[in-house]
Amino acid sequence: MFQKISLFLLRIGMGILFFWAGYAKLIDPDWTAAGYISGSKVLTGFYSWLLSSNVLPAINFLNEWGLTLIGVALIIGVFVRLASFFGLVLMVLYYLPIYPPAHGLVDEHIIYSLVFLVLMGFGAGKILTLNSWIQTRLHPMWHKWVD
Repeated sequence: MFQKISLFLLRIGMGILFFWAGYAKLIDPDWTAAGYISGSKVLTGFYSWLLSSNVLPAINFLNEWGLTLIGVALIIGVFVRLASFFGLVLMVLYYLPIYPPAHGLVDEHIIYSLVFLVLMGFGAGKILTLNSWIQTRLHPMWHKWVD
């Protein structure tokens, strides 16, 4: 029981963290990912492409809404595995521009990535969620991503 409560609280905590990060970006009309991306020290060609005027608006949109929707999915407990997968991808994309981080190789992006792995691997989507209701309405192909 302690493990289930711990996973539930971890999922809710990450959900609130990601929802708030996305919401703060959504309500700020001046927010852009350009400042963060422009400091990239690795994969400079890739991140320079993301900064191009025809790609950056899409990156801003995906960032704002990605964070927000990952947070919502974790909070209400739908598509937890899928949301965790995209959260993990997002954290890797956040980590690479600042590599190596100022305070060692492990920073918050690595920790968040590990939390997403735990949520995916330990079935956090099965604890106090709407998944059973959702699964009855989805094609079985999607069931592995709902948990």
